[in-house]
Amino acid sequence: MLWALHDPAWNASLGWPHLAQVCRVERRRGSLRGGLVVKAEVEVSYAITSLPPERADAAALLRLLRGHWGIENGAHHVRDVTFDEDRCQVRSGAAPQAFAAGRNLAIALLRRRGHANIAEAVRTYAGRPREAVALVASAGLT
Repeated sequence: MLWALHDPAWNASLGWPHLAQVCRVERRRGSLRGGLVVKAEVEVSYAITSLPPERADAAALLRLLRGHWGIENGAHHVRDVTFDEDRCQVRSGAAPQAFAAGRNLAIALLRRRGHANIAEAVRTYAGRPREAVALVASAGLT
């Protein structure tokens, strides 16, 4: 559920001239056991946007936020879970950015090749180094 507030006078008084709307997003989750809700959770977050209500009402803002989280879950979840990026101990110089770029490249090449399950694809190519080199050399095309 999303509530959006549009108050140009209040927004201008904050010193944020491009702020158009402030949003409150409420997410509810529950665990079911035997058809009954056993554990219910409510999470509240906030967002700001430069989109005025004429361009994005509450329903459109909710779609945009869901789209953002689709991207977040599609890329970052794979990096965090499949590549265990959070436990990487490379932390100095440009190495962290280089490693992240390498992970992003691997994900992009595997997705371009049509792999939906990146973890499974990584395991497959780990046992087939010639195919892995061919994947990189072909830029995932073919």
